[in-house]
Amino acid sequence: MLELERVEVDRDDWKGLEARRTRLVFQTREWLRFLERTQHGEPVVAAVRDGGETVGWFTGLVVRRFGVRILGSPFPGWTTGSMGFVLEPDVSRREAVAALVPFAFRELGCLHLELKDRALGLGELDGLGFAVRETTTFDVDLSAGEEEIFGRMASACRRNIRQAERKGLVVEEAAADETFVAEYHDQLVDVFAKQSLPVPYGPERVRALIESLADRVVLLRAVGPDGERAATGIFPGAGASAYFWGGASRREHQWLRPNELIFWRAITIWKRRGADVLDLGGGGEYKRKYGGVEVRVPFVRRSRHPVLAHARDAAERLLLRGRR
Repeated sequence: MLELERVEVDRDDWKGLEARRTRLVFQTREWLRFLERTQHGEPVVAAVRDGGETVGWFTGLVVRRFGVRILGSPFPGWTTGSMGFVLEPDVSRREAVAALVPFAFRELGCLHLELKDRALGLGELDGLGFAVRETTTFDVDLSAGEEEIFGRMASACRRNIRQAERKGLVVEEAAADETFVAEYHDQLVDVFAKQSLPVPYGPERVRALIESLADRVVLLRAVGPDGERAATGIFPGAGASAYFWGGASRREHQWLRPNELIFWRAITIWKRRGADVLDLGGGGEYKRKYGGVEVRVPFVRRSRHPVLAHARDAAERLLLRGRR
């Protein structure tokens, strides 16, 4: 039987997780600091024990919403990808999730639990009482040569990248400063205004991410031939993987084709940093053009009392209605 044992976030005894190349940026101390700062919660790191042996790690955050203690790993709205477990290859992920339930409800005193773990298979938790929602993302394989990666992209995408370069567009790595924060968020407002939607977060979240992650995040800016700031992109990463966290652009500069060139620049940077994959941060038909493979990831949840599950679903419906 597996058990979870909580460890202190700032102690050295979870260096085993930091040494794992398979961990995600969302399973780092830096990301937990970002979540603590933006979600005002309590970071949780736990060792997965099999007898006296440590066979894996879990990361999450406890928050209080409407008076209810919730363990998220992650929780919707956190602008955070998959968290969950990092386990030894022969350890059952189903058993680890089963052990998470008493850890969350008894040891942490939570009444609700949500989990998104990239390594979980659809249907793997059948019979454990979890509600499951399927999500999708796209993974771009960075292990091949740059020429091969470029060749996997849709022909229109490759053409737009070449056109952007011919038009004099340059993508540069931007400094992690207030100028970039303001620039990115201003462009993001324009993106959502085009769809008549409210912006989902303010500049303070962008600032917190940049300050928390330091050199774990690549900030990109597309600059036109006359110095116009056309687009921006934010790509955090750790170990073998990188992630597309957010991108924004101005409508009047779309003729320069800045978005495709930003993605291509992110691919080459993270490849040279040693990443094997770039997760494009969710679904969306427009992401297919970058040559990634579609990946399905379950987002699961369980409440200690059934009434909480119904209340959670109702709250989500109200939130989505407010964004229309």
